[in-house]
Amino acid sequence: MSDNTISVIRVRDTLMVTVPSDPDDSTVSDLQDRVLQAMERHDAKGVVLDISSVETLDSFFAQTVSETARMVTLMGGRTIIVGMRPAVAVTATQIGVTLGDIETALTVERALDLTAAKPALKRVPRKSP
Repeated sequence: MSDNTISVIRVRDTLMVTVPSDPDDSTVSDLQDRVLQAMERHDAKGVVLDISSVETLDSFFAQTVSETARMVTLMGGRTIIVGMRPAVAVTATQIGVTLGDIETALTVERALDLTAAKPALKRVPRKSP
């Protein structure tokens, strides 16, 4: 049995999110909740979503990742998907997944270079109560 835990850690102003190799629907749903809560809690400027361990892709997982990235954008951040395997890319294309404005990188290092080179959209700071 594989570990279906999603890891969310903050590195500077970016959230690093790792996804287990074979996430079930509950884990995929948890991904969205945890990322959005962490965006708010850490006032993050973006998300690097590492899917390098993911071996298969289904439509629910693809849709949830796409929706989460759009939600991150609405919160003033950006999402970079990292480590998509060739088989996952083929499957994504075959089932009609479109990433829109979501950026991709082969490695976490390249994704961090992207975040340093092009910062997220300017966010309006939250006012304290």
